[in-house]
Amino acid sequence: MFFQRALTLLPLIAAPALAAAAHDARQETSSASAAGSASAPAGTSSAAAGAASGASSAAGSAAGSGITSGAATLATTYTFSLLSSNPTAVPLSSINAAAATESTIPLPSTASPGATASYLSNGPALPQASIVPSNYPTMDKVPPTDSDQVKQWIQEVKDTGIDIPDISQTVEGGCPSNVEAAKNESNCWWTCSGCTRDTDIVACPDKYTWGLTYDDGPSYYTPNLLKYLDEQQIKSTFFVVGSRVISFPQTLQEEFMSGHQVAVHTWSHPYLTTLTNEQIIAELGWTRQAIRDVIGVSPSMMRPPYGDIDDRVRKISLALGMTPVMWTRISQTATFDTGDFDVHAGINTVQDSLQNWQNILGNASEIDTGFIVLEHDLFQQTVDIATGYILPDAIAHKDPSFTIEPVITCLNKPLADAYVETNDNDTNPPVVSGSAATALSSGAPGSAQATGGSKGEDDNNGAAALRTGATLTALLAVAGCFLTGLSMLGL
Repeated sequence: MFFQRALTLLPLIAAPALAAAAHDARQETSSASAAGSASAPAGTSSAAAGAASGASSAAGSAAGSGITSGAATLATTYTFSLLSSNPTAVPLSSINAAAATESTIPLPSTASPGATASYLSNGPALPQASIVPSNYPTMDKVPPTDSDQVKQWIQEVKDTGIDIPDISQTVEGGCPSNVEAAKNESNCWWTCSGCTRDTDIVACPDKYTWGLTYDDGPSYYTPNLLKYLDEQQIKSTFFVVGSRVISFPQTLQEEFMSGHQVAVHTWSHPYLTTLTNEQIIAELGWTRQAIRDVIGVSPSMMRPPYGDIDDRVRKISLALGMTPVMWTRISQTATFDTGDFDVHAGINTVQDSLQNWQNILGNASEIDTGFIVLEHDLFQQTVDIATGYILPDAIAHKDPSFTIEPVITCLNKPLADAYVETNDNDTNPPVVSGSAATALSSGAPGSAQATGGSKGEDDNNGAAALRTGATLTALLAVAGCFLTGLSMLGL
């Protein structure tokens, strides 16, 4: 399996700034709209014309670098140019926070209980898609830790013999609210240092190979994405939220039976480093349980919400049989995140997201590996951006062309290895340890609670991060109730 490899930290084109990353930084400051500059490639200097004037001097010091990144304020001009778009794409002018609700489509197909996935020779029969919500914790809330089920998972972690580091919980509010934790490099906290361990999956090994991922579903809009992926014969990895799994079990079954990879993205989407060990176990355990109840197998990979992970979270994940998967991040400010999530909230524009995509393409040509990109299928805006613009543009690239596939496949592993029950333990033994670390500069943009941006933001960044973290939790809860209601109505 391909894990973190040492990457040279390349010079930056502009002063460090936070992009409004979907699951990176939740900022309510003006720089949150500067998503177009999160990972700008070479050849996009004209974009700086509409950015902060301070970027120009920093750009001069980074001359000759192919990997560049952004200004501290909203760019007023964009340099992206798409090779192709979907003829039926929603117009860019209609993809925004005020977008009218679009019609969705039925699932491309519906598998029958007892069916088996054709790509899994040793896969179990598909369970019934019916779910009894009362058998699970309250949706979009951190599950209680005193249930017999959670106690069993706690014992499971203990029985592995994996030593869980005694690392204190963080508090929401970002690096300014966790000064000591941010300074302690030994904890390998991705949020403030960009640190990863050799057990983290951060890229695909082969150049121009794209590990396609979508977070936060299944949702009311996922069938639209599945239809397009099916038409283009593309498979993806879906990092699913447990609360959404029990809301849309048939959608998850369709993902699984169609050959997409299913992986864990927690039960309620919290900052995992803020939780106790027992709460982390409950978050991961209940999501794993819900997935297994719906598709019959348990994922061997997980992605921490907001990328918020340290060695404590890592070891608990590994003890539960889940390898952490991040998205590619090659310097302090260059992160492979489209920023699509924040279009729904009005923090980013669709143009910001497409500029991010253009920047990702530029940076993909500068690294000697493939890459993993962060996208989402929770909202219609994120699906519209993916099916209307990003995927068609990627498909149109022929020189070079991209190999687009699930994370497990981009690691040159069979899809069977994506699940505990079907994994070949002889050729792909479970990952249970790891120590080698690679760290970026502290306070790196693209992190869950990182600091940065313009001078005016620094004084209140922690408070802004706390507010936005709470806002996202509320947003997901509201979205969950709305989507569940539609699902129960058969819509």
